[in-house]
Amino acid sequence: MTEKYGAENIIVLVGAAEAESAGLAAETVTNGDPTFAGSLAGVQLGLRVYHAVEPEFKEAVDEDVYEEQIGMMEMVLDVDEIISEMSSIREQFCKY
Repeated sequence: MTEKYGAENIIVLVGAAEAESAGLAAETVTNGDPTFAGSLAGVQLGLRVYHAVEPEFKEAVDEDVYEEQIGMMEMVLDVDEIISEMSSIREQFCKY
């Protein structure tokens, strides 16, 4: 997709239930697969990546749809930890 549409035009959305899992996915699409096990090992795409509970995403979608699909998860997830992890990954590795 990055070759077809350009990496600057791609946004990755993750929805992992734990900050560590979300961070691993985010690092994979920004800095390359940190486990060196997948096809993105060593491939630094620098893509913009967000979690579904982050304010940037929440503000970009219809409020009713968000509440219906994700709202309840905000009550059980450690949203602050997820936001912190995702912000850190973006600050370190995002190019766009």
